[in-house]
Amino acid sequence: MLDSVAGKHYTHCTETVLDDFMLTHPIFLTADRFQQVLLQQFSLKTEGKEAEGEAEGERKEGAGGERDGERGEMLDGAERKQAVLNVAFRYLDTYREQLQEEGERSNSFPKELYLCAVQELSRYPELVEDVLKLQRWTEILHCPSDEEKESRKKQVRPLFRHFRRIDACLQPREAFRGSDEIFCRVYTPDHSYVTIRSRLSCRVGEILALVREKLQYSEDQPVLPGNLILVAVTSAGEKAVFRPSDEAVFTTLGVNTHLFACEPSELDSLLPLPEEIHWTPGDSKLHDMSAEEVANQLVVFDWELFSCVHEVEFVCYVFHGEQSRWRPLNLELVLQRCSEVQHWVATEILQCQSLPKRIQLLRKFIKIAALCKQQQDLLSFLAVVLGLDNPAVSRLRLTWEGLPGKFRKQFQQFESIADPSRNHKSYRDLITSLRPPLIPFTPLLLKGIKCASLINGKHHWHGSHPFTYSRQCKENHLEQLYGNNKKAPLARVSHYLLKESL
Repeated sequence: MLDSVAGKHYTHCTETVLDDFMLTHPIFLTADRFQQVLLQQFSLKTEGKEAEGEAEGERKEGAGGERDGERGEMLDGAERKQAVLNVAFRYLDTYREQLQEEGERSNSFPKELYLCAVQELSRYPELVEDVLKLQRWTEILHCPSDEEKESRKKQVRPLFRHFRRIDACLQPREAFRGSDEIFCRVYTPDHSYVTIRSRLSCRVGEILALVREKLQYSEDQPVLPGNLILVAVTSAGEKAVFRPSDEAVFTTLGVNTHLFACEPSELDSLLPLPEEIHWTPGDSKLHDMSAEEVANQLVVFDWELFSCVHEVEFVCYVFHGEQSRWRPLNLELVLQRCSEVQHWVATEILQCQSLPKRIQLLRKFIKIAALCKQQQDLLSFLAVVLGLDNPAVSRLRLTWEGLPGKFRKQFQQFESIADPSRNHKSYRDLITSLRPPLIPFTPLLLKGIKCASLINGKHHWHGSHPFTYSRQCKENHLEQLYGNNKKAPLARVSHYLLKESL
């Protein structure tokens, strides 16, 4: 690969191969090992080639021949080191956010490479620009820019679904990092709760220590709790017990799932929150909003979530899971978003008691799905379709019979796109016909990556190219759709979507 990255061999195909390698190398090469290999390759001596160049120079007649031999020798060594630096620069650029997050653990690599490059300057003066660039990288990773510091000044990053910070959610989203602090409610068996402030990547053991400290000073908890466990309880009463070593559990919770802290003996007595079991039928606020308003806000919010996902999160999620060095926090939120939209659609339909209004609501959701598809937001498009395809909604015979034929036919077409037969051929054909920027249906994208690796035994990353281009084109795409002011006129719609669907 180093030979192909050398200056005279660098082509567009090389760019693609380098991108693929950068994204997939964690599958077979750890970050620490990859950094060691780059340092070793840069420091590798080319004595054999230099001696060969000297011999060639001696065979040539005249001083000009000797100079040519020396020039070939110098270029050979310089090109190799420049190739290593090109790979290193691409690595630093691809994993910049992750390396900044790790701090000193990762900052040592560019420093060591910089020191090695400085020592080679007297021998290879062609490296001077690369050395200066490497110096800038050491400064970037060691001291973030003022803009980055300003963006991280917030004391708490709102994790939208867990504590309903609506006003904060209406602000543009930024990518989550493991060091970001959040507020989260942790419930006790009697459904009282404590609010803790924790890092997003915090271990379960640390969360329980914070809960124990809160309960110690609580008036409602006269007895100090003993050995606590952390449990995720769904609205259906299903329970999942976390291990003390588990990390970043906040982003893994499903729809209508809450964290409970209890003693092991109290596990069987845990019940879902009352508001998760009982609901009050009534008219939806969605009746007062147009399908265009709702669809536009779904697309804008999905773009904000999707743009926060780094490509390497897909690799970490599919191939490493919980053992990943970098947790796919933002990707997990996108997957949650998909489930939440499905749940929201089904809930809105089922809560509506009036048959005419339910038919009207069904028509509106089909129109919302059509608009999301038109704007190439396949995440919300298929989430809405799957929500309408929920068995509880499908059994509403009178509602579906009252739907005009035009909408029934349109929904049948949408169902065919969601059809999993022939390895989701209809969906894949749709994806092929679209051009970036687009938001793919992320669960199927992950499934495709996993299947391709299992079938081929290889790890190619061609799917990331339209994905990356989609992220780059996002702002132009949204500006063409909605103009400069995407959110302000529709704050009531955003407020409704964040409150009701999330």
